[in-house]
Amino acid sequence: MNDTAIPEGFTLLTRSSPLLDLLGPIYTRGSGLQLEIGLRTDSRHANGRGTLHGGVLATLADVGMGYAMAFSSDPPLPLITASMTLDYLSAVQINEWLEVRVEHSKKGRQLAFATVGLHVGDRMVARASAVFAVPQ
Repeated sequence: MNDTAIPEGFTLLTRSSPLLDLLGPIYTRGSGLQLEIGLRTDSRHANGRGTLHGGVLATLADVGMGYAMAFSSDPPLPLITASMTLDYLSAVQINEWLEVRVEHSKKGRQLAFATVGLHVGDRMVARASAVFAVPQ
């Protein structure tokens, strides 16, 4: 795979927002709780040191958890992020392929919980957990 190739099975994210349009293109593979989010990092995503800005990691973690949890129900749940924690484990270089994968999830009537790992290849670069409110 060359430095700009998109891994097999990933397709463009069809559901977007103004923020995701600025970050993207963003890709997905799988569905429901097996949904993975992917991004080829580029210079727009860099911090002052030339590596991926932590805010991009936080945004993709939130999107990965929220979309996976919301679209694992039929009809999709209109979840609202109530809280999120993120542990940064390793720097991400520009032009690396970043993937967000759900590790754990649980849904109740009023709250939903999820944990994701953010990976560059086999290297975990961050882990995030969130609580989502389920509007009544």
